[in-house]
Amino acid sequence: MSKKFSRYGILFVISAPSGAGKTTLVAALRQTSDLVYSVSCTTRAPRAGEIDGEDYQFLSDADFRGRVKAGDFLEHAQVHGDYYGTLGQPVITNLKNGMDVLIDIDTQGAAAIRHCDDPFIRQALTDVFIMPPDLEELRRRLMKRATETAQQIDSRLATAAREMELWRDYRYTIISRSVEEDLQKFRHIMSAEAYLSRRLIQN
Repeated sequence: MSKKFSRYGILFVISAPSGAGKTTLVAALRQTSDLVYSVSCTTRAPRAGEIDGEDYQFLSDADFRGRVKAGDFLEHAQVHGDYYGTLGQPVITNLKNGMDVLIDIDTQGAAAIRHCDDPFIRQALTDVFIMPPDLEELRRRLMKRATETAQQIDSRLATAAREMELWRDYRYTIISRSVEEDLQKFRHIMSAEAYLSRRLIQN
């Protein structure tokens, strides 16, 4: 009798300090059909050009708090006075349908998912940290963006230094070089994780 194999989806969680190249990498990954991107919820106002449901799901403060109370979020946090969170049900539904899911999240959110009460989520999780080569390169990238003051850049670098200490908490770390190289490395991780024996389900 022939054996048929399938697998549940993999939950790819990606974190990086600001300016490390994560946003560009995630944008490239979102162009492909083999990943479902998890759109985070937030209570902050949309910025120019942001689309509800594509960049974020924009919720009122009351709606967000209600969903927290109902236990709808895989993780949530308050950042600079605004709430951010990842809804659990769409993620779980996609994973159970065999679709890989990508969550772009900070180190605090990644830690919350890592310690999630749901064993299904913990089993599905593969977390990846994008590490800039060093802080000087990160400073150069932030200055090149020319979107922040020198004081804001210093503040981001201080936060980045703290976040970079957490790379050992992640299953994989990619030292960021170019978008093409980062994308290739991430795809290698995707392939390796898809072939893990523990992920296979025998039908």
